[in-house]
Amino acid sequence: MLTITQALHDQIVAHSRADHPDEACGVVAGPAGTGRPERFIPMLNAARSPTFYEFDSGDLLKLYRELDDRDEDPVIIYHSHTATEAYPSRTDVTYANEPGAHYVLVSTADIDGAGPFQFRSYRIVDGEITEEEVQVVEAY
Repeated sequence: MLTITQALHDQIVAHSRADHPDEACGVVAGPAGTGRPERFIPMLNAARSPTFYEFDSGDLLKLYRELDDRDEDPVIIYHSHTATEAYPSRTDVTYANEPGAHYVLVSTADIDGAGPFQFRSYRIVDGEITEEEVQVVEAY
């Protein structure tokens, strides 16, 4: 299960909406070994595409150096889908290389009549997708 604060949840959704119609992407880091998301890090979608996201290689290198320096892990890796449901695509699964991370997808399309976005979380390990419950809390 992913436990996330309301503030972080809202930041991820706001970033996803702000970058629409392109896919948004980013990371939420947390203290190494805790699995607790704390620091919101929006990234630039280098692909600038409504159907694909890509972290800039230089930005990604800088991010991982920063995570190492701060003794943090990438707890959440998120991106948005602009025209489809919040479910990992084959490409998303191919790029999922952090087995300890929660992969959050936000759909900015109202494709199910449930409103303007979906917020869902998955574990993706060795190509296997497992959806997990999301618990939104005021504070940890």
